[in-house]
Amino acid sequence: MWGAAAEPADSYYQVRPECTDVAKTRFKIKPGKTLSVRKWQAAFLQDGTLDIGKTLRRIRRGGIHPSIRGEVWEFLLGCYDPSSTFDEREQIRQRRRKQYASWKEECKKMFPVIGSGSFITAPVVTENGQPNLDPLVLQELDFGTNSSGSVFFKKLTSRGPLDKKVIQWLLSLHQIGLDVNRTDRSLEFYEKKENLSKLWDILSVYAWIDQDVGYCQGMSDLCSPMIVLLEDEADSFFCFERLMRRLRGNFRSTGRSVGVEAQLTHLSSITQIIDPKLHQHLDKLGGGDYLFAIRMLMVQFRREFSFCDSLYLWEMMWALEYDPDLFHVYEAHQCGSEKVEVSNGKPKSMSQCGKYERQNMRNGGKSAEGPLPISVFLVASVLKDKSSKLMTEARGLDDVVKILNDMSGNLDAKKTCSGAIKIHKKYLRKVISKFLFIFSLSCLCVSLPESL
Repeated sequence: MWGAAAEPADSYYQVRPECTDVAKTRFKIKPGKTLSVRKWQAAFLQDGTLDIGKTLRRIRRGGIHPSIRGEVWEFLLGCYDPSSTFDEREQIRQRRRKQYASWKEECKKMFPVIGSGSFITAPVVTENGQPNLDPLVLQELDFGTNSSGSVFFKKLTSRGPLDKKVIQWLLSLHQIGLDVNRTDRSLEFYEKKENLSKLWDILSVYAWIDQDVGYCQGMSDLCSPMIVLLEDEADSFFCFERLMRRLRGNFRSTGRSVGVEAQLTHLSSITQIIDPKLHQHLDKLGGGDYLFAIRMLMVQFRREFSFCDSLYLWEMMWALEYDPDLFHVYEAHQCGSEKVEVSNGKPKSMSQCGKYERQNMRNGGKSAEGPLPISVFLVASVLKDKSSKLMTEARGLDDVVKILNDMSGNLDAKKTCSGAIKIHKKYLRKVISKFLFIFSLSCLCVSLPESL
């Protein structure tokens, strides 16, 4: 109701009483601004097609009400096409649930702790695929498989040497378990072991189907909100899988470099244009490679914001970046691949695109690898906001890291997003101006008489 007081959102994500140092959320449910249940339901036509343009504008104004956040995210992440009907989406949902059940069963046959309601934190095999007979491992297997761990190892080795892909996957399971044990543990939600197990199962299945990237630390931070927001495990899995389509390039390692380094290079270029004095200062301190910002990009600001505020930031980012072709792009490629530009055969409507996507479409703001993600400009926005403090107080890289760590829980998601959009617009304008200047010079050189 218009004029009603804003409602704090912390109550939707209860924190354990003993966790007194957890930052309070700044996000508030604002009547008339936040996408409410009523406004969300009103955005659908009778056949189930969604007015995505109106929905994006509402999200930008005030985020999403926590009670409908999961189902709205399924559209923002490209799980469903807004032009699909209720019946079409239900068919897709059931097909995906069967697919996930099949993948999970495949994993369970290789390692029976999957789907048992338990998970492991100790390595079950060595680097060469031999069973790890440590008592802790056997104890975890006894509990997770309801049988003797030694029996499991006999079955595992009875089929001969393990395939390298299986070994790599088995080696990742304990790291997933260790990370699950420390992900969002301040939330009451994760006091239930079944929820921890669900997070472990999803990450384990994903590591198996995306063998090019597998599992990397940080993925549990990206997956956790999906478990909290969506009750069905398969639905949570596909939301996470869609998010990884955007981010998996960050986790890909070639042995010499990690994929996120390309974004750090772009961040360096953006800061050099937007705030050259800050860039020079950071470069002088040995931070010109911007590795101090790697965490923000890898886990999408999960550590810089409270749990609730990070969800608000994500949905703002996705609403700004929204591309109506997302669903068709993802459906055209199998799980474990990245976003590739694909058209559904229809011209893209500007009114159905997010504000950031529209800026890119108007100005051609794309690098050779495609459009830069808004997260790069969000980091630039944070650095710009902290520019004065960094310039006056940072005397070394340790100081830079400390200043950025101290801002955790004290950032405003909406202000950060607004700053990112402004920086993006300014960056595009300067890049285009530079290009036009170079182009005019080249034309002038071509037109000069040869005698000169």
